[in-house]
Amino acid sequence: MRVLVVNAGSSSLNLRLHGPDDEVEQSADTEPGADLEGVLHGWALPDAVGHRVVHGGTRFTDPTVIDRAVRKELEELTALAPLHQPKSLAGLDAVTALLPDVPAVACFDTAFHTTIPEAAATYAVPKEWRERYAIRRYGFHGLSHGWCSASVAELTGARRIVTAHLGAGASLAAVLDGRSVDTTMGFTPLEGLIMATRSGSVDPGLVLWLTEHEHLGPHEVAETLEKHSGLAALAGTPDMREVLAGAARGEPDAVLGLEAYVHRLAAGIASMATATGGLEALAFTGGVGEHAAEVRARTAERLAFLGVAVDHTRNDTVDGEITAPGAAVRTLVVPAREDLEIARGTRVALR
Repeated sequence: MRVLVVNAGSSSLNLRLHGPDDEVEQSADTEPGADLEGVLHGWALPDAVGHRVVHGGTRFTDPTVIDRAVRKELEELTALAPLHQPKSLAGLDAVTALLPDVPAVACFDTAFHTTIPEAAATYAVPKEWRERYAIRRYGFHGLSHGWCSASVAELTGARRIVTAHLGAGASLAAVLDGRSVDTTMGFTPLEGLIMATRSGSVDPGLVLWLTEHEHLGPHEVAETLEKHSGLAALAGTPDMREVLAGAARGEPDAVLGLEAYVHRLAAGIASMATATGGLEALAFTGGVGEHAAEVRARTAERLAFLGVAVDHTRNDTVDGEITAPGAAVRTLVVPAREDLEIARGTRVALR
Protein backbone atom coordinates (compact mmCIF):
# COMPACT_ATOMS: atom_id res chain seq x y z
CA MET A 1 0.00 0.00 0.00
CA ARG A 2 1.36 3.40 -1.01
CA VAL A 3 0.64 6.00 1.72
CA LEU A 4 0.83 9.78 1.50
CA VAL A 5 1.75 11.08 4.97
CA VAL A 6 0.56 14.61 5.77
CA ASN A 7 2.03 16.44 8.76
CA ALA A 8 0.57 19.92 9.15
CA GLY A 9 2.64 22.13 11.45
CA SER A 10 2.23 25.71 12.60
CA SER A 11 4.08 27.15 9.60
CA SER A 12 4.60 24.27 7.18
CA LEU A 13 2.90 21.34 5.51
CA ASN A 14 5.14 18.29 5.33
CA LEU A 15 4.33 15.66 2.70
CA ARG A 16 5.95 12.22 2.36
CA LEU A 17 4.90 9.55 -0.14
CA HIS A 18 5.77 6.11 1.24
CA GLY A 19 6.03 3.13 -1.07
CA PRO A 20 4.80 -0.38 -0.20
CA ASP A 21 8.05 -1.13 1.69
CA ASP A 22 8.01 2.25 3.45
CA GLU A 23 10.67 3.74 1.23
CA VAL A 24 10.13 7.50 0.77
CA GLU A 25 9.36 7.92 -2.92
CA GLN A 26 8.67 11.67 -2.84
CA SER A 27 8.75 14.43 -0.26
CA ALA A 28 7.99 18.12 -0.04
CA ASP A 29 7.71 20.86 2.58
CA THR A 30 5.31 23.63 1.65
CA GLU A 31 3.70 26.63 3.25
CA PRO A 32 0.05 26.40 4.28
CA GLY A 33 -2.15 27.44 1.37
CA ALA A 34 0.38 26.36 -1.26
CA ASP A 35 -0.77 24.94 -4.61
CA LEU A 36 -0.90 21.29 -3.58
CA GLU A 37 -1.92 20.15 -7.05
CA GLY A 38 1.29 21.66 -8.36
CA VAL A 39 3.36 20.23 -5.51
CA LEU A 40 2.00 16.70 -6.05
CA HIS A 41 2.19 16.86 -9.85
CA GLY A 42 4.05 13.81 -11.13
CA TRP A 43 3.74 11.91 -7.85
CA ALA A 44 2.23 8.43 -7.92
CA LEU A 45 -1.39 8.26 -6.73
CA PRO A 46 -1.48 7.03 -3.13
CA ASP A 47 -3.72 4.20 -1.98
CA ALA A 48 -4.32 6.03 1.30
CA VAL A 49 -3.53 9.28 3.10
CA GLY A 50 -2.37 9.37 6.71
CA HIS A 51 -2.80 12.64 8.61
CA ARG A 52 -1.11 13.70 11.83
CA VAL A 53 -3.81 15.15 14.08
CA VAL A 54 -2.64 16.70 17.32
CA HIS A 55 -5.65 16.02 19.56
CA GLY A 56 -7.93 13.02 19.72
CA GLY A 57 -9.39 13.71 23.15
CA THR A 58 -10.59 10.60 25.00
CA ARG A 59 -12.64 9.44 22.00
CA PHE A 60 -9.86 8.60 19.54
CA THR A 61 -7.33 6.14 20.94
CA ASP A 62 -6.22 4.48 17.69
CA PRO A 63 -5.68 5.52 14.05
CA THR A 64 -9.16 6.20 12.67
CA VAL A 65 -10.60 6.25 9.15
CA ILE A 66 -11.94 9.74 8.48
CA ASP A 67 -15.52 10.29 7.37
CA ARG A 68 -17.82 13.26 7.80
CA ALA A 69 -18.78 12.30 11.34
CA VAL A 70 -15.15 11.87 12.40
CA ARG A 71 -14.20 15.18 10.74
CA LYS A 72 -16.95 16.90 12.75
CA GLU A 73 -15.78 15.33 16.01
CA LEU A 74 -12.20 16.42 15.33
CA GLU A 75 -13.37 19.99 14.85
CA GLU A 76 -15.29 19.83 18.13
CA LEU A 77 -11.98 19.07 19.88
CA THR A 78 -10.49 22.39 18.74
CA ALA A 79 -11.15 23.97 22.14
CA LEU A 80 -8.67 21.51 23.67
CA ALA A 81 -5.92 22.46 21.21
CA PRO A 82 -6.81 25.84 19.70
CA LEU A 83 -3.28 26.51 18.42
CA HIS A 84 -2.77 23.11 16.80
CA GLN A 85 -6.05 21.43 15.81
CA PRO A 86 -7.02 24.01 13.15
CA LYS A 87 -3.68 23.43 11.38
CA SER A 88 -4.29 19.68 11.33
CA LEU A 89 -7.81 20.16 9.97
CA ALA A 90 -6.68 22.65 7.33
CA GLY A 91 -4.14 20.16 6.03
CA LEU A 92 -6.74 17.40 6.05
CA ASP A 93 -9.26 19.50 4.12
CA ALA A 94 -6.72 20.67 1.54
CA VAL A 95 -5.52 17.16 0.70
CA THR A 96 -9.05 15.70 0.77
CA ALA A 97 -10.20 18.32 -1.73
CA LEU A 98 -7.40 17.22 -4.06
CA LEU A 99 -7.79 13.45 -3.46
CA PRO A 100 -11.48 13.01 -2.59
CA ASP A 101 -11.64 9.31 -3.50
CA VAL A 102 -8.55 8.24 -1.55
CA PRO A 103 -9.30 6.90 1.96
CA ALA A 104 -7.86 9.06 4.74
CA VAL A 105 -6.81 8.08 8.26
CA ALA A 106 -6.21 10.31 11.28
CA CYS A 107 -3.24 9.38 13.50
CA PHE A 108 -3.24 11.17 16.84
CA ASP A 109 -0.44 12.68 18.92
CA THR A 110 -2.49 12.05 22.06
CA ALA A 111 -3.42 8.41 21.36
CA PHE A 112 -0.17 6.83 22.60
CA HIS A 113 -0.75 8.34 26.04
CA THR A 114 -4.31 7.09 26.53
CA THR A 115 -2.82 4.12 28.42
CA ILE A 116 -1.52 6.34 31.23
CA PRO A 117 -2.99 5.17 34.58
CA GLU A 118 -5.67 7.35 36.15
CA ALA A 119 -3.36 8.26 39.04
CA ALA A 120 -0.91 9.81 36.55
CA ALA A 121 -3.53 11.34 34.27
CA THR A 122 -5.75 12.98 36.89
CA TYR A 123 -5.33 16.56 38.10
CA ALA A 124 -6.27 17.31 41.71
CA VAL A 125 -9.08 19.70 40.79
CA PRO A 126 -12.81 19.37 41.53
CA LYS A 127 -14.52 16.36 39.97
CA GLU A 128 -17.10 18.67 38.41
CA TRP A 129 -14.33 20.42 36.46
CA ARG A 130 -12.75 17.16 35.38
CA GLU A 131 -16.03 15.81 34.06
CA ARG A 132 -17.52 18.97 32.59
CA TYR A 133 -14.38 20.24 30.86
CA ALA A 134 -12.65 16.89 30.16
CA ILE A 135 -9.66 18.01 32.22
CA ARG A 136 -6.91 15.39 32.39
CA ARG A 137 -3.32 14.84 31.32
CA TYR A 138 -3.54 14.09 27.60
CA GLY A 139 0.12 14.20 26.63
CA PHE A 140 1.44 14.97 23.15
CA HIS A 141 4.23 13.97 20.75
CA GLY A 142 2.74 10.48 20.99
CA LEU A 143 3.60 9.54 17.40
CA SER A 144 7.25 10.35 18.08
CA HIS A 145 7.32 8.64 21.48
CA GLY A 146 5.59 5.58 20.05
CA TRP A 147 8.05 5.20 17.18
CA CYS A 148 11.08 5.91 19.36
CA SER A 149 10.16 3.52 22.17
CA ALA A 150 9.26 0.71 19.77
CA SER A 151 12.60 1.17 18.00
CA VAL A 152 14.49 1.05 21.30
CA ALA A 153 12.62 -2.05 22.47
CA GLU A 154 13.43 -3.80 19.21
CA LEU A 155 17.11 -2.84 19.40
CA THR A 156 17.70 -3.55 23.08
CA GLY A 157 14.89 -5.71 24.40
CA ALA A 158 14.36 -3.14 27.17
CA ARG A 159 10.99 -3.06 28.94
CA ARG A 160 11.49 0.12 31.00
CA ILE A 161 12.21 3.00 28.62
CA VAL A 162 12.19 6.78 28.87
CA THR A 163 12.00 8.66 25.57
CA ALA A 164 13.01 12.31 25.29
CA HIS A 165 11.51 14.15 22.32
CA LEU A 166 13.48 17.39 22.28
CA GLY A 167 12.73 19.91 19.56
CA ALA A 168 11.02 23.29 19.47
CA GLY A 169 8.47 21.51 21.61
CA ALA A 170 9.82 19.02 24.14
CA SER A 171 8.37 16.22 26.22
CA LEU A 172 9.25 12.95 27.93
CA ALA A 173 7.40 9.66 28.03
CA ALA A 174 7.70 6.77 30.45
CA VAL A 175 7.12 3.55 28.50
CA LEU A 176 6.63 0.19 30.20
CA ASP A 177 6.24 -2.90 28.01
CA GLY A 178 5.36 -0.72 25.03
CA ARG A 179 2.69 1.33 26.81
CA SER A 180 2.91 4.94 27.92
CA VAL A 181 2.54 5.16 31.70
CA ASP A 182 3.43 8.84 32.21
CA THR A 183 4.45 11.92 30.25
CA THR A 184 5.44 15.52 30.94
CA MET A 185 2.99 17.41 28.73
CA GLY A 186 -0.47 17.58 30.20
CA PHE A 187 -3.84 19.15 29.42
CA THR A 188 -1.97 21.31 26.91
CA PRO A 189 1.48 21.11 25.28
CA LEU A 190 2.61 23.97 27.55
CA GLU A 191 3.25 21.81 30.61
CA GLY A 192 6.54 20.09 31.41
CA LEU A 193 10.02 20.78 30.08
CA ILE A 194 11.54 24.11 29.12
CA MET A 195 11.11 24.48 25.34
CA ALA A 196 12.23 26.84 22.60
CA THR A 197 9.59 29.52 23.22
CA ARG A 198 7.27 27.78 25.73
CA SER A 199 7.81 28.13 29.46
CA GLY A 200 7.05 24.57 30.42
CA SER A 201 5.58 24.11 33.90
CA VAL A 202 5.13 27.23 36.01
CA ASP A 203 3.34 27.78 39.31
CA PRO A 204 -0.37 28.33 38.47
CA GLY A 205 -0.33 30.88 41.27
CA LEU A 206 2.07 32.94 39.15
CA VAL A 207 -0.52 33.17 36.40
CA LEU A 208 -3.19 34.20 38.88
CA TRP A 209 -0.86 36.77 40.43
CA LEU A 210 -0.08 38.33 37.05
CA THR A 211 -3.77 38.65 36.16
CA GLU A 212 -4.80 39.99 39.58
CA HIS A 213 -1.89 42.23 40.59
CA GLU A 214 -0.38 43.27 37.27
CA HIS A 215 -3.73 43.27 35.40
CA LEU A 216 -2.38 41.23 32.49
CA GLY A 217 -5.16 39.75 30.37
CA PRO A 218 -5.48 36.00 29.78
CA HIS A 219 -4.54 36.38 26.12
CA GLU A 220 -1.39 38.33 26.96
CA VAL A 221 -0.29 35.78 29.55
CA ALA A 222 -1.01 32.88 27.20
CA GLU A 223 0.81 34.53 24.31
CA THR A 224 3.85 35.20 26.49
CA LEU A 225 4.03 31.70 27.96
CA GLU A 226 3.61 30.11 24.52
CA LYS A 227 5.71 32.32 22.27
CA HIS A 228 8.05 34.47 24.36
CA SER A 229 9.26 32.21 27.15
CA GLY A 230 11.45 29.12 27.37
CA LEU A 231 14.97 29.38 25.95
CA ALA A 232 13.99 32.56 24.13
CA ALA A 233 13.28 34.26 27.47
CA LEU A 234 16.24 32.82 29.35
CA ALA A 235 18.98 32.93 26.74
CA GLY A 236 17.66 35.46 24.24
CA THR A 237 17.27 32.85 21.48
CA PRO A 238 15.02 29.80 20.95
CA ASP A 239 17.77 28.04 18.96
CA MET A 240 19.68 25.50 21.06
CA ARG A 241 22.69 25.79 18.74
CA GLU A 242 22.98 29.48 19.58
CA VAL A 243 22.43 28.77 23.28
CA LEU A 244 25.28 26.25 23.29
CA ALA A 245 27.58 28.63 21.42
CA GLY A 246 26.76 31.46 23.82
CA ALA A 247 27.31 29.24 26.85
CA ALA A 248 30.70 28.19 25.45
CA ARG A 249 31.63 31.88 25.31
CA GLY A 250 30.55 32.31 28.93
CA GLU A 251 27.56 34.56 28.22
CA PRO A 252 25.57 34.60 31.49
CA ASP A 253 22.10 34.37 29.93
CA ALA A 254 23.09 31.46 27.70
CA VAL A 255 24.75 29.66 30.61
CA LEU A 256 21.60 30.06 32.69
CA GLY A 257 19.37 28.95 29.82
CA LEU A 258 21.38 25.80 29.21
CA GLU A 259 21.67 24.92 32.91
CA ALA A 260 17.95 25.46 33.51
CA TYR A 261 17.07 23.38 30.43
CA VAL A 262 19.25 20.45 31.53
CA HIS A 263 18.09 20.72 35.15
CA ARG A 264 14.43 20.39 34.16
CA LEU A 265 15.24 17.67 31.62
CA ALA A 266 17.21 15.47 34.02
CA ALA A 267 14.64 15.89 36.79
CA GLY A 268 11.89 14.91 34.37
CA ILE A 269 13.72 11.78 33.24
CA ALA A 270 14.23 10.71 36.85
CA SER A 271 10.52 11.23 37.46
CA MET A 272 9.61 9.14 34.41
CA ALA A 273 11.91 6.36 35.68
CA THR A 274 9.81 6.29 38.82
CA ALA A 275 6.71 5.65 36.71
CA THR A 276 8.35 2.71 34.92
CA GLY A 277 9.74 1.22 38.14
CA GLY A 278 13.32 1.57 36.97
CA LEU A 279 15.26 2.54 33.88
CA GLU A 280 16.73 0.15 31.32
CA ALA A 281 17.01 2.45 28.31
CA LEU A 282 17.01 6.19 27.68
CA ALA A 283 16.46 7.50 24.15
CA PHE A 284 16.88 10.99 22.69
CA THR A 285 15.01 12.04 19.56
CA GLY A 286 13.87 15.25 17.82
CA GLY A 287 16.04 18.08 16.52
CA VAL A 288 17.75 18.90 19.83
CA GLY A 289 17.74 15.32 21.04
CA GLU A 290 19.46 14.08 17.89
CA HIS A 291 21.95 16.89 17.31
CA ALA A 292 22.86 18.50 20.66
CA ALA A 293 25.55 16.13 21.97
CA GLU A 294 26.38 18.48 24.84
CA VAL A 295 22.78 18.42 26.09
CA ARG A 296 22.85 14.62 26.09
CA ALA A 297 26.22 14.54 27.88
CA ARG A 298 25.21 17.07 30.55
CA THR A 299 21.92 15.24 31.13
CA ALA A 300 23.69 11.89 31.47
CA GLU A 301 26.05 13.37 34.07
CA ARG A 302 23.05 14.44 36.16
CA LEU A 303 21.59 10.94 35.89
CA ALA A 304 24.71 8.99 36.81
CA PHE A 305 23.01 7.90 40.05
CA LEU A 306 20.50 5.96 37.90
CA GLY A 307 23.26 4.22 35.96
CA VAL A 308 23.25 6.52 32.91
CA ALA A 309 26.60 7.25 31.25
CA VAL A 310 27.49 8.02 27.63
CA ASP A 311 30.61 7.27 25.62
CA HIS A 312 31.74 10.77 24.65
CA THR A 313 33.32 9.73 21.36
CA ARG A 314 30.19 7.95 20.19
CA ASN A 315 27.98 10.70 21.60
CA ASP A 316 29.75 13.25 19.41
CA THR A 317 29.73 11.21 16.21
CA VAL A 318 26.86 8.73 15.81
CA ASP A 319 23.18 8.03 15.76
CA GLY A 320 22.40 4.81 17.53
CA GLU A 321 23.75 3.55 20.83
CA ILE A 322 25.99 5.92 22.78
CA THR A 323 26.18 3.97 26.05
CA ALA A 324 29.47 4.10 27.95
CA PRO A 325 31.10 0.70 28.59
CA GLY A 326 29.75 -0.84 31.78
CA ALA A 327 26.81 1.58 32.17
CA ALA A 328 23.69 -0.03 33.63
CA VAL A 329 21.31 1.99 31.42
CA ARG A 330 21.53 1.84 27.64
CA THR A 331 21.41 5.29 26.02
CA LEU A 332 20.49 5.78 22.38
CA VAL A 333 19.92 8.47 19.77
CA VAL A 334 16.93 7.60 17.58
CA PRO A 335 16.07 9.65 14.46
CA ALA A 336 12.51 10.96 14.67
CA ARG A 337 10.28 9.25 12.10
CA GLU A 338 6.72 10.26 12.80
CA ASP A 339 6.07 9.68 9.11
CA LEU A 340 6.77 5.95 9.48
CA GLU A 341 4.52 5.73 12.53
CA ILE A 342 1.71 7.47 10.63
CA ALA A 343 2.16 5.21 7.60
CA ARG A 344 2.06 2.14 9.87
CA GLY A 345 -1.06 3.38 11.66
CA THR A 346 -2.77 4.14 8.36
CA ARG A 347 -2.22 0.61 7.08
CA VAL A 348 -3.46 -0.88 10.35
CA ALA A 349 -6.65 1.20 10.29
CA LEU A 350 -7.47 0.25 6.70
CA ARG A 351 -6.97 -3.47 7.25
